[in-house]
Amino acid sequence: MAKVRLNTKQIKDWKSFHLLCKNEFGFPDFYGANMNAWIDCLSYLDEEDRMSCFTLGKGELLHIEISDTEDFNSRSPEIFDALVECSAFVNRQYVDDGKSPVLSLLFL
Repeated sequence: MAKVRLNTKQIKDWKSFHLLCKNEFGFPDFYGANMNAWIDCLSYLDEEDRMSCFTLGKGELLHIEISDTEDFNSRSPEIFDALVECSAFVNRQYVDDGKSPVLSLLFL
């Protein structure tokens, strides 16, 4: 099972969010540190393109564990909402392509 844990205590602003994601998801050095780039990097999880450190098999999910969810949402609601919305967008792209969703959010 592929999983990544986002320690939200490390997220203070957009810059720290993107740095954490780059490190945890294994995004490439040229990662643009914005939500469009985040979506792009996670839109190829079923291909070996090195946009992240994960390559998923057919029907496999990448579980994203989000620690301290309530605290994170109260401290950074804009970032929290963007994480949820962009995860849904990635999944919607896969479904539109006739594939299964690839992201699972686990709120801890």
